[in-house]
Amino acid sequence: TMGRRKKEPRSVHRENISSAAATLFMEKGISQTSMDDIAKAAGYSKATLYVYFESKEEIVSVLVLDSMKRLCSYLSSAIQQQESTREKYDLICQELVRYQEEYPFYFNMTLEKINIQFENQNTYPEEKETFQVGEEISKMIKSVLLSGMEKGDLRTDLEIAPTSFSCWGMLAGLIQLAASKEEYIKQSMGQSKEQFLQYGFDMFYQSIANTEAKQ
Repeated sequence: TMGRRKKEPRSVHRENISSAAATLFMEKGISQTSMDDIAKAAGYSKATLYVYFESKEEIVSVLVLDSMKRLCSYLSSAIQQQESTREKYDLICQELVRYQEEYPFYFNMTLEKINIQFENQNTYPEEKETFQVGEEISKMIKSVLLSGMEKGDLRTDLEIAPTSFSCWGMLAGLIQLAASKEEYIKQSMGQSKEQFLQYGFDMFYQSIANTEAKQ
């Protein structure tokens, strides 16, 4: 089988390796997973593994980029579907929840990766691309805010950049909190994760909504 495998394009090997790594990262965490473990799980020798990836960090950067692209496509299709500002906002919230539920492991990392600058020259191309995707997501949120202000649905005194970044931080933080404290929320508030999130999403929306507008 080795002979046949050599003929497969580089991208196939990178795909095999990164998907095996993803499974391990989710089970054991990144720091607990070695390149040895990844090689074994993917069915490669360690030497062969290094032909396709120079480090564990490079594998992580590929996985993060992959999941960010997915989030970006979730959000862009959500925003295109709906007319009203509130509906667009609700869909952004839903898609973020969906992303966290599907990729809890990446969700954490994505929060840290969005809007970081790459002054460091030793970054992988994937990391630069991840930054671009983060900017793309940031643009989408800004465009929803801008059109909401133009329509009179949102307060006209909002400063777009800090509002969009706060929006991202609050929604993502809330989703993270609800995921990790689900039991506590049930016991102490008698609310499901969904009810708690809905309450928080409403609360943030109210803070940016134009209360003078005809509701």
